[in-house]
Amino acid sequence: MTRYLSNLVFISVLISVGGCAVSSGLPATAIPEPEIAAAYMPLHARVHLGIDTADGAAMVITPGIAVTNAHNANLLEPKSVIGVRQDYDLLFFRTPRMGAPQTAAPVIGQSVTAYGQGASRELRLARGVVREIKQCLGCSAPAYFVFVGNAGPGFSGGPVLDGTGKLVGITFGYKDQGRERLIYAYDMARVRAELSALGKAAN
Repeated sequence: MTRYLSNLVFISVLISVGGCAVSSGLPATAIPEPEIAAAYMPLHARVHLGIDTADGAAMVITPGIAVTNAHNANLLEPKSVIGVRQDYDLLFFRTPRMGAPQTAAPVIGQSVTAYGQGASRELRLARGVVREIKQCLGCSAPAYFVFVGNAGPGFSGGPVLDGTGKLVGITFGYKDQGRERLIYAYDMARVRAELSALGKAAN
């Protein structure tokens, strides 16, 4: 189980202090994939005793249930939270939304697009190429995958799509390596496995 990785910066919520925050990625007017657009949930809240604002993202993955990163918990109503899988920085919560997008597995070498939030609550996107898929010892699903791109703060908990518009992952961290930025995302098979494990733990 992998949550804490050496030299990895979690794509923690984008925090705006007096309008000084800088957005990651590129501006986007809308998400063109209808299923993804319907399932995408921008997260926004006031933090630090209401002095600052913070932004992140979440995705509906099954009717009535959405996922984001556990470190986004302060952007949600506590009563909506179903549970947290801390080893994977995943948090599941209830939502009235019922639509859920189609999913697929990431493939090394494929182009992907990630969505997140900017410093002014605007939609942002980041494009990249899958470089590595990390397996989980003793697990039936990969732990996470890595793609090269320009996502950063504000993309926390947001979706990663393949070239056909299917959901392949949920972002959770990044690491700058030379001139490249490596973005880390949980494979949707891992996300589903953790939701299932959460349900079993509650029984």
